[in-house]
Amino acid sequence: MKNTVLFTFLKYVISNVLGMIGLSCYILADTFFVSNGLGADGLTALNIAISVYSFISGTGLMIGIGSATRYSILRAQKEEEKANIAFTHGILLGFISGFLFLVLGVFGSSYLSRLLGASDNIFAMTNVYIKTIFCFAPFFLLNNILVAFVRNDGSPKLSMAGMLIGSFSNIVLDYIFIFPLNMGMFGAAFATGLAPIISILILTTHMIKKQNQFHFIKCKFQLSRVSDIFQLGLSAFVTEVSSGVVLIVFNLLILNIEGNIGIAAYGIVANLALVAIAIFTGIAQGIQPLVSKYHGIRDHILIQKILRYTIILTMILSIVMYIFVFIFNGELASIFNKDNISALSDFASRGLRFYFIGFFFAGFNVVLTAFLSSVEKPMSALMISLTRGLFAIVPFAFILSYFFKMNGVWLAFACTEFITCFITLWNMGKLFIRK
Repeated sequence: MKNTVLFTFLKYVISNVLGMIGLSCYILADTFFVSNGLGADGLTALNIAISVYSFISGTGLMIGIGSATRYSILRAQKEEEKANIAFTHGILLGFISGFLFLVLGVFGSSYLSRLLGASDNIFAMTNVYIKTIFCFAPFFLLNNILVAFVRNDGSPKLSMAGMLIGSFSNIVLDYIFIFPLNMGMFGAAFATGLAPIISILILTTHMIKKQNQFHFIKCKFQLSRVSDIFQLGLSAFVTEVSSGVVLIVFNLLILNIEGNIGIAAYGIVANLALVAIAIFTGIAQGIQPLVSKYHGIRDHILIQKILRYTIILTMILSIVMYIFVFIFNGELASIFNKDNISALSDFASRGLRFYFIGFFFAGFNVVLTAFLSSVEKPMSALMISLTRGLFAIVPFAFILSYFFKMNGVWLAFACTEFITCFITLWNMGKLFIRK
């Protein structure tokens, strides 16, 4: 039994980690090609514009994870019709939310660009990126929902394939649109927008081959089911959106401390951190269908085994990740510094060393938040997500940047994750004491 559970755990986790790393390449590829094709101004514009993408991604994750979690629990309890109602509601919510984002992008992109602090020399690039990304919002949301359902429907490899192929296509299209076709910032955003469409085409083979156990069902659109989906996925939404809020706050603080070069340096650090977060998010999404299933059948022994494997893997990856960044921070920073600006390199290298200290704690916070959501403890998960994503990091950023300037900005993330880790452990303790 132990080997079977471990094999299943590794199958789901590895495929989702690879898929999430691929998904994070949406933004990382943009960062690399924009920095090399459009220089420091392009990198600054991208870092300002990309903060709003987290609202689209967060909404997709909330709907996808929330509805897929309920689907898994209901299927484990042999409630087939109710499980399909959860799927139907998830898809409908995705279309409604996607349309609202699209309208906002068409009519509000200029206002958002100014609100986020885009100066005159980068306004045009910031505006076109925001408008283009928002126009593709329905596809981003639908992709997030289908990824979650295909994964929870017993096809983690296909889910991974959809994410990876979509992301790799983004890298190829980024290069084509920015360099040979000289499409500038629009090309970067257009490539990113096409990626979820390609991913959706891959994921639909699950239905074409009739391997899917989820189906659309005629049902009344019920607000109680919408509320249930939102509650189960709310911590994922808060985590994702908080990253956008933090990006906005950090950009504004850094703009006053070191100007556009400081923002460009933060763009390098933030985008590399995005890959690190993607690894832990992959673990979190990998364990979600397993924990939800075992929770549905009340098998606490298997749940504890999955938890043990999760903690061990998270600990190992946190250590390896920091050692790598500590040794190669200079090389990582130089990848995105085409103009060899020494200040940009110095800020980014130091930032990587300080910022990544937080991942000794962030990994546990991310995976254990997902664990709590999967066992229907959404309020505990929400408490952790709000603390690390808003209540702690914003005050830390203001206080530490006041006293230590850029070093304080970098250390705000580590201090936040350290404090949040105590709250995470407290909530996990409450869960198991009750059991």
